Amino acid sequence: MSEADAAVGAPSGARAGTPSGAPSGARADSPAGAPADTPAGAATGARASSTTGAPTGAIPDAAAEAIPDAAAKGRADAIPGPAAKAPADPPSTAPPTAPPTPAEPAPAHPATPANPVAPANPVATADATRRRGPVVAALMLGMALAALDGTIVSTAVPQIVGDLGGLSVFSWLFSGYLLAVTVTLPVYGKLSDTFGRKPVLIAGIVLFLIGSLLCAAAWSMASLIAFRIVQGLGGGALQGTVQTIAADLYPLKERPRIQARLSTVWATSSVAGPALGGLLAGYADWRLIFLVNLPVGALALWLIARHLTEPARTRDTTREAKTRVDWPGALAIFTTGTLLLTALVQGGVAWPWLSAPSLALFAGAAALMAVTVMIERRAAEPIIPGWVWRRRTIAAVNLSLGALGLLMVAPTAFLPTYAQSVLGLGPIAAGFVLSAMTLSWPISAAFSNRVYARIGFRLTAVIGMTLAVLVLLAFPLLPYPGDAWQPALLMLLLGAALGLVQLPLIVGVQSTVPWSERGTTTASVLFCRQVGQSLGAALFGAIANAVLATRLTEGGLDDPAALTPTAVDTAVEYVYVGAAAAGALALVVLLTLAPRRFPVLTDDNRTA
Repeated sequence: MSEADAAVGAPSGARAGTPSGAPSGARADSPAGAPADTPAGAATGARASSTTGAPTGAIPDAAAEAIPDAAAKGRADAIPGPAAKAPADPPSTAPPTAPPTPAEPAPAHPATPANPVAPANPVATADATRRRGPVVAALMLGMALAALDGTIVSTAVPQIVGDLGGLSVFSWLFSGYLLAVTVTLPVYGKLSDTFGRKPVLIAGIVLFLIGSLLCAAAWSMASLIAFRIVQGLGGGALQGTVQTIAADLYPLKERPRIQARLSTVWATSSVAGPALGGLLAGYADWRLIFLVNLPVGALALWLIARHLTEPARTRDTTREAKTRVDWPGALAIFTTGTLLLTALVQGGVAWPWLSAPSLALFAGAAALMAVTVMIERRAAEPIIPGWVWRRRTIAAVNLSLGALGLLMVAPTAFLPTYAQSVLGLGPIAAGFVLSAMTLSWPISAAFSNRVYARIGFRLTAVIGMTLAVLVLLAFPLLPYPGDAWQPALLMLLLGAALGLVQLPLIVGVQSTVPWSERGTTTASVLFCRQVGQSLGAALFGAIANAVLATRLTEGGLDDPAALTPTAVDTAVEYVYVGAAAAGALALVVLLTLAPRRFPVLTDDNRTA
């Protein structure tokens, strides 16, 4: 399965560019730094001393400011406390000259929104917005490296196999990359919280470029697979750290703008990647699909090194951070994830599910998982802290996006097969049927802030997931064989629904934690989504294979190529029903586990 999981990506989905204009809810006549509909000069909750004039692209120091005790302790229900009362004026000694005028009743305030949107940061001035532009460009270039990787390689597989051989193992070009990205996400998240985002992102880009250069020089399929894993080790830093820096740079009200721009990268890559890969492989050399990463990555490196600034860390702070890194836990997580995902990706493909290799991998993963839990409980600074699962908000988002990753496998992996086998479309036309989802998803995500600013993060995600479940259940009702516009319309609606799910949940959970926990939180969310995709590929693949095997037995056929379009149609329908069940599971999690109001921190608390 290619890394279309965007979303991160592979079955992760894509989001798209945001329309120009001010963030929703902001009045044209509002003073800079005041929240929407707040009179000038009213208290906004942001301190007057909050780094006005600081360089854009600058990320606040984790220890720069104090935060309320509840937030500092990481409680899920932490909210800013009430403002202290101002001291009363001293009584006047002058005799009253007139009877006191009765005080006017205070005007009624509108109901508090489900998720209070933090006031705009004074740093977000016009000059700051202009100066952080190069950092945003670097983030988009970094995300492009990861987004293009899966789609551009997939179309060059015939040429690669023809040159290097290894037809029986070529699927590891994608599985190896996916495994490396997934298992390193939690590690990079913790490292970015410990050492800062900039060094982790630079290290990830450099590692990705080294892997790309080695892939271009590969002399066999085995070496190419090994170098793809090196690429994946860098790709894990790209996906998680880019999302974290985006949350650092923008306050809550503006965050959908940067997220929508990053989504544009995924949407563009899903369309341009296959075309570019086919062009280079067909008319030049397949090795160029890896070499094109070098200039893009070099430009991203230069922009990050020059324009992204973080608070200087003393030698003592750096030395202390090095001693606190949970390296045994990182190794345990990496090994456990590798065994588990290998079992999920290769089970039912390279070997039967109940064969010795599958059982050995699952047993090894279970044993290592127990060891990992023991290590993490004893570590002073664990890679995956216990609060990631103890806090209701983070746990609910982790599980919901895991179900979303599972759900996304149905359209991304099985719809092209349906379009070609049942509708009789060519590969390019089948790709365009799927691309309808990548068009509506980003547009919906770009406007989602107008929805969650009014009704809250949880309710927005519930509405989106409900619509997605209905669309998935509508797929089996399509006429057979039908026309291409019918599944394309459903994909358009599915993308619009899921745009109301992923972005609000990611923005919402990032807004509930301070700077020092944001990298770990973002990585845990992306990790769960990636695991969901791997589980979905295994589960839905098993469902489809079982249906097709039954049809072969009923028809007395021995060759799978003899399967009729009706059999493929039935198999894909079962897969879509399973995807709807995954969506229903996400709904249950959101309605029972997620708090009705996300405990959003103010700007001051988020940067502390």
